Amino acid sequence: MSVTAAMVKDLRERTGAGMMECKKALVATGGNMDAAAEALRVSGQAKADKKSGRIAADGKVVIKRDGHQAVIAEVNSETDFVAKDENFAVFADAVAATALATSSTDVVALSAMSLSGGKTIEESRTELVSKVGEKISVRRIAILENAGPIGYYTHGARIGAVVTLEGGDEDLARDIAMHVAASNPICIDESGVSAEALESERRIFSEQAAESGKPPEIVEKMVAGRIAKFLKEVTLVGQPFVKDPDQTIGKLLAAAGAKVKSFIRFEVGEGIEKKVENFADEVRKQIEAAKKAG
Repeated sequence: MSVTAAMVKDLRERTGAGMMECKKALVATGGNMDAAAEALRVSGQAKADKKSGRIAADGKVVIKRDGHQAVIAEVNSETDFVAKDENFAVFADAVAATALATSSTDVVALSAMSLSGGKTIEESRTELVSKVGEKISVRRIAILENAGPIGYYTHGARIGAVVTLEGGDEDLARDIAMHVAASNPICIDESGVSAEALESERRIFSEQAAESGKPPEIVEKMVAGRIAKFLKEVTLVGQPFVKDPDQTIGKLLAAAGAKVKSFIRFEVGEGIEKKVENFADEVRKQIEAAKKAG
């Protein structure tokens, strides 16, 4: 059976694979569309498996909200180029939407769930890997629920934050989510700072202050001042509001009769150790690869 351009086009639309890959699969299977699609699926899985050991530290953060809950998800790619690809964006949106619809934050369990087209998230991920040629991974998902105001904010699809309030309104919640995205607090207030972290900072400040040679009582005041400054810097309520630095988030909340119940912030690639390539080594590898290919 001869392979026509229309058959190649149909298979490409069905699988998302490249034109040449579709043609080869159709030729190899004698024009059997189902067999060709399965061959491309297997080939895509093989490519995905080969790429699984690579580092995916780019990508995007997606936030979806429905009623009293909001989901935030980080989906990773290897490069910024793929992170901006429309197919990648569609996949990331589908992951977040599925997580929201099922209230699932378990990445492994989510991968087996079906999307609207019938394919599972894992099958869609594998196809996307085959299409874009990079490792793609669903890294983490979180859901915040609240009967009251929920606010969220994304910055360039690379940083996202969700905030829930007791009191206040949606506008205030969004403003504070914007602040969380920009200022990256580690907790709501001082009660969220661990004793270990506080003791570590106190020890460092004490050693630094002692080097000044000032009397112990002065050193003690210096340390107390630095601890107070540290707490203002890392706690949400202690930070100057990003839209109005003359007031803290704590004062902003007090004026509105509101409290922050919870917040979460995702930044693409945070905590992932990125591989740094040596340019000379990279050129050498390319030359060696070219020699072998020749």
